[in-house]
Amino acid sequence: MFSKVLVANRGEIAVRIIRSLRELGIKTVAIYSTADRESLHVQLADEAVCVGTARAQDSYLNVKNILEAAVGTGAQAIHPGFGFLSENAEFATMCAECGITFIGPQASVIDLMGNKEHAREQMKKSGVPVIPGSEGYIVDPAAAEAVANKIGYPVLLKAAAGGGGKGIRRIENDQQMKRAFAEAQSEAKLSFNDDRMYLEKIMEDVKHIEVQVFRDNFGHAVYFPERDCSLQRNKQKVIEESPCQLVTASQRASLGQIALRAIDAIDYHNTGTIEFLMDRDHHFYFMEMNTRIQVEHTVTEMVTGIDLVKAQVLVAANEPLPFTQQDIQIRGHAIECRINAEDPKRNFMPMTGTVNYLYLPVGNLGMRIDTALYLGAKITPFYDSMIAKVIALGHDRTEAIEKIKRLLGEMVIIGVTTNQNFHLAILNDPEFLKGTATTTFLEDSFLPRWKGEGTA
Repeated sequence: MFSKVLVANRGEIAVRIIRSLRELGIKTVAIYSTADRESLHVQLADEAVCVGTARAQDSYLNVKNILEAAVGTGAQAIHPGFGFLSENAEFATMCAECGITFIGPQASVIDLMGNKEHAREQMKKSGVPVIPGSEGYIVDPAAAEAVANKIGYPVLLKAAAGGGGKGIRRIENDQQMKRAFAEAQSEAKLSFNDDRMYLEKIMEDVKHIEVQVFRDNFGHAVYFPERDCSLQRNKQKVIEESPCQLVTASQRASLGQIALRAIDAIDYHNTGTIEFLMDRDHHFYFMEMNTRIQVEHTVTEMVTGIDLVKAQVLVAANEPLPFTQQDIQIRGHAIECRINAEDPKRNFMPMTGTVNYLYLPVGNLGMRIDTALYLGAKITPFYDSMIAKVIALGHDRTEAIEKIKRLLGEMVIIGVTTNQNFHLAILNDPEFLKGTATTTFLEDSFLPRWKGEGTA
């Protein structure tokens, strides 16, 4: 087992990882930018090293400085969290070259699954159903139009190396393709230094369903209950829950076996998530794989009682998975709301400020708030706007919703505008309460009638 681990991240995920490492008896090293000098993850870690100035490119993406911090402090492993360098194959390779364990899958697998077109081809070889789309990369609008006309509009133009909603455009016809292709390709080049594109048929009226998987270095693999991540805005998840109300036990088992077949085929190590689209007939189609811990891993932890971060560390230390498939049982229903520093009334503009008053409600079973906030914490413009995750576990979905509404209703953050009322309005919405909302619900149905308060 490791004696010291460097956490190459910031904010709530860095705090969450540091806490799990401490419970394992492992010393921790935090990294921080000059803007994060007083952040909670820096205060909680045993050691902290400044790796650059405020811009992420100069600090949390500064591979040289991060590796120097790891070597200099004697860290044996690096946990990348999510975002930043978590799916950077080159970084994972450089960790190995420095004799440092990367807590995640192998660099070759990160590279394979990080490229959307390669991932699609691998899944097809493994017998996993994929969304109809282009074969290979598309280099110009004419080729894109040819593919789109073959599979039928509307289509989704996507960056092959994409993620986080970047380099993605919905295209309805040839004329729109001519206008949007160069724009999306330019955005992909700027975001990922890779302008290769591909096309997928847009699946209408679908749910976004994902399956967390785990596989150790000895070939033991498990899957977890699916997460319903259909509540999205601008391709970004807003609310996640587990399990999905519309997925039956037999469908869950079948989907889990598909996911296990996929990770066995690529000899995957550690944890990851395979994302699917589910149509109205409950057919599942592979969309992409995230080769890291995800923001919404908390709902899986709550609904199963398993600490995924601790398991990540154990597997990275070449220990066997500490649980079997039989140990993974659904204990109720869990829901997570992402609390962002943003103003929904002003088109969700990111907000900054200093936390002048903070009340995080605690107490009662099945309630959790993951955050790096504290009184006096500064929300800067340099990083992602998510500042907290509110999670509740109930005996069923109805109880989980009531619990998380209570948490959101009592939580007080003064000094920075957040999207709390936006979440409360969704949780009170009759269509959401049915559990049938699809990926277009928020933008097409909810937002047009929302009045900016805690109800729609």
